[in-house]
Amino acid sequence: MFFKKKKERIETPEEILTAIKKLRAEVKSLKNDLDQEKKESKKSLQKIGMVRFNPFSGTGGDQSFSLAVLDDNDDGFIITSFYTSNSSSVYAKPIENGKSPYNLSQEEERAIEMAINKEEFFKRIDSKKKK
Repeated sequence: MFFKKKKERIETPEEILTAIKKLRAEVKSLKNDLDQEKKESKKSLQKIGMVRFNPFSGTGGDQSFSLAVLDDNDDGFIITSFYTSNSSSVYAKPIENGKSPYNLSQEEERAIEMAINKEEFFKRIDSKKKK
């Protein structure tokens, strides 16, 4: 096969030491890359919490919602949508360390709590439907 590499044959103690040094350098480089990836991944959005609700009792269903999306440091945003038969409004608020500089509704606070605690998003929705 033309993709097959020739095996390097290590025969002397000096060649063994050189190979070990080379492997150590490669492992150190891989460890640095992994550490950098871990650091960067903390900034990615990875926690989700959602609460569906009806802000107007006696009409319609749970068509309104609050959706919190956070990173590992609990920074991110929350989007809240209020739905009525006549209109729909959407609001977004920043979240830093699990808190917002803006007043939060109970539903928004609950969505943030769900995201921070990494509650199972889809399982939670399915279990609510069965009730």
